Order: sequence, then C-alpha cells, then structure tokens
Amino acid sequence: MVAALFLKAEAFAYPDVMSDLNEVGQRDNWICWLCDTAVDPDASVNSDRGPSVDSYSVAKSKKNVVTVERLAHRDCNTMKGKKAPVVPWGTELLVIDPSPIVATVDRLQRKGGREVIARCPSQEDAEQASEWLLDRLSRYAPDLSVSTQITSGGGQYMLFLVAN
Repeated sequence: MVAALFLKAEAFAYPDVMSDLNEVGQRDNWICWLCDTAVDPDASVNSDRGPSVDSYSVAKSKKNVVTVERLAHRDCNTMKGKKAPVVPWGTELLVIDPSPIVATVDRLQRKGGREVIARCPSQEDAEQASEWLLDRLSRYAPDLSVSTQITSGGGQYMLFLVAN
C-alpha cells in the first residue's frame, strides 16, 4: 500500500524550473497583465491585490502547448487556466458591443486577417478607442503586430483590429 502511494506521488511532477515572483515582476514592470494596473511588490501575497505569477497556456497546435508566465494581482490570476482571462475595456471609452480582447487577439494570432472589435457612435469616440486599444495591446500582446481601421456605416463607426 505504501508503494502504491509512492507511485501515485511520482505521477505529479513539478516543473524543473519555477519562476521567481521578483523576476517576473521586474520583467512585466510590476504591471498586472490583465487589468493593466500597478502591482505592489511589497504587498502580501495573500492579499487580493497582492502579486502573483499567472501561468496560462497558449495552444500552438494540439501537440504543442506553450506556457507563458506573467505578473497578475492575486484576484486577477487565472489559476493556470481555470478562469478565462479577461482584459477589460477602458471605462472612459464609449464603445458599443465591444468584443472580448483576449479572444480577438487569440484568433488574430492564429488566423490573421481583421475583425470588428467595437462600434462607436462618433468618429472621435472611435479614434479614442483606437488609440487606447493599440496602447493596451502593446503591453498585453507585445509580439502581435496590429493596426486599426475605422469605417463608417449605418450611422455608426466600426473599429476593426487588423493583424499585420
């Protein structure tokens, strides 16, 4: 019976190298990758707003799964994919039916092309949303090369995100 318990324990292997919280924090400039606000490096790791390392998987194919580690507040942490990551839109923006940023970025990384990401009531609102989105994506997905297009139609302005 003891041997059976020992064999089961061996089945749960830990990664060879675990990231240091300070190392990940310095790499991400102590900014949460999801909510884009500052993370206090001196806060308790047990606090909801305290620092934590968030691991999430990026599926390149069914066989290759790349795990990426980013800094997150403990409250924002996806718990290794148990909670879907959510990147909130800016509260100062006037956008109608905004698409989820994480899902849109994932599709553009895999397939390329362009997608309508939001509708805006005016040209100025669309330009403001475009600037905010490009700035936010420069930190969320720095390896993704994207641009935006604003198209008018039907009394509204559609904001497209285009993979370059």
